[in-house]
Amino acid sequence: MLVSKKKLFGNNIPPRCEYCKNSEKNNSGNPVCRFGLGTADACKRYAYDPLKREPQSMPTLPKFTADDFKL
Repeated sequence: MLVSKKKLFGNNIPPRCEYCKNSEKNNSGNPVCRFGLGTADACKRYAYDPLKREPQSMPTLPKFTADDFKL
């Protein structure tokens, strides 16, 4: 029986240059490939690095009052 291992942050992560081990941030903060290649979709050197991924912030919860819980 084969058991599939769940990857960090899920199994369906689309390739993006900012998550690649071969990318660096330039002076303006944008990810740039060290090899000068194009997009991550077509890059043969794309290697996912989970430490470069910044998690999305949690949405703010609405403020409830006592009236919201009355029947």
